[in-house]
Amino acid sequence: MALSQGLYLKQLQKLSPQQIQLMKLLQVPTALLEERIKEELEVNTALETGEEEETEEFENDKTENEIEPDDEFDLDGSTDEYDNIDISDYVQDGDDDIADYKMRDENYPEKDDNKTIPHKVETGFNELMLEQLGQLNLDDHKQKVAEQIIGNLDDDGYLRREIAAIVDDMAFRQNIQTSEEEMLELVAQIQEFDPAGVCARNLQECLLIQLKRKDTESPHIQLAITILEKYFDEFTKKHYDKILRGLNIDDEELKSIINQIIKLNPKPGGTIGDNNKGETYVIPDFFIINNAGKLELTLNSRNAPELRISEGYREMLKDYDKGSKKDKRQKEAVLFIKQKIDSAKWFIDAILQRQHTLLSTMEAIMNYQYDFFITGDETELRPMILKDIAEKTGLDISTVSRVANSKFVQTEFGSYRLKFFFSESLQTDSGEEVSTREVKKILSDLIEAENKKNPLSDERLTELLQEKGYNIARRTVAKYREQLNMPVARLRKEL
Repeated sequence: MALSQGLYLKQLQKLSPQQIQLMKLLQVPTALLEERIKEELEVNTALETGEEEETEEFENDKTENEIEPDDEFDLDGSTDEYDNIDISDYVQDGDDDIADYKMRDENYPEKDDNKTIPHKVETGFNELMLEQLGQLNLDDHKQKVAEQIIGNLDDDGYLRREIAAIVDDMAFRQNIQTSEEEMLELVAQIQEFDPAGVCARNLQECLLIQLKRKDTESPHIQLAITILEKYFDEFTKKHYDKILRGLNIDDEELKSIINQIIKLNPKPGGTIGDNNKGETYVIPDFFIINNAGKLELTLNSRNAPELRISEGYREMLKDYDKGSKKDKRQKEAVLFIKQKIDSAKWFIDAILQRQHTLLSTMEAIMNYQYDFFITGDETELRPMILKDIAEKTGLDISTVSRVANSKFVQTEFGSYRLKFFFSESLQTDSGEEVSTREVKKILSDLIEAENKKNPLSDERLTELLQEKGYNIARRTVAKYREQLNMPVARLRKEL
């Protein structure tokens, strides 16, 4: 049996803890950056906020695209370690502003700390239900059962759990015995609460509850109830021909009845209070301004306070340097202080590196998609993948991905996720590569302009796109249509 020997080379990339932290910082959006800085301020007492007029350079500058790992100090108490303490770099004259920086965006209005932001105070959905429950004058047992039912309502106001499961829950977890009949009786009472449609078990029941509170003497309301009770599947699938034949009515009458139904609220709980998420505000990470055809990019640094090394820590090092007697305890304290200062320096440097990386990446995206930022026309978007921006910036693809994640840019046409600008390419008949977003925009325009009485099928949409020069398959059209949240032709049909 022959033995063979070989030499194998394997390249491994090991990131330092500092580099890992930098990668995490890149992923933090502007809205959460302030919170991340506050966490670091709590952990490292050598770091503090301050307001300096001028931005100062760090004493030992790192390269723009790389942060070196800090020196590590092994506090094992060895004589050499304590005897070789060098704090000259920390106590030089003129270093009062060591490692501080300014993050304020000059193009952003100054923050007025005296201003208070008004907050809308509303009664939550659950609170509203319990308030109305208090008006029923139930005994203690039924009160607890009803509260359990309300507690099982989802954000849309539906009771989607099985009644039997809720009965079992109360028996095993609260030792309260009830029955499905008693619970159904209470469900019916809760369904009388406002807003109309709450506590329904499904969409059909929710709509019927709302209709039955209207003028049931109206012929259209009566027919609407009939449609939901007997022709619900046909209604949801838009099989209008079956409904017309079944009710013996004409198109105009059916259209009027359907208008009554579509005015109903399919999510009665979704409009009540802040329990239902309320408004969501987007804080942009970048601003792009069109200044007479010249695009100007700024980074939103409003949520990032100014940071610097604590003056108290530097004074302690100066006092140690001036002292003649240096015992072991003092030296241990100095090593601790040096570690805290080095950590603070690194964090400040990391924030600056974050700014530089964000700006360089966004600038590359802005230049790549220049036509879009000038016009706001989605058809002007060029095919662009992470690799394209990585090559222009000299950054790693994973770094570009982290920057693009959860970041927004504010333009004169609105706010956009950075991911919006990345898309694959599609080749036209002429051999030109176009963005898939351009194809989706044209597809959306075709569907919006179609005759709703006879909507365009995926096959017909494919033909129209091919006539415009886009080589695209029917299954791809179907995929893009689904991504645009547009239903199939049958479900887009209107009377």
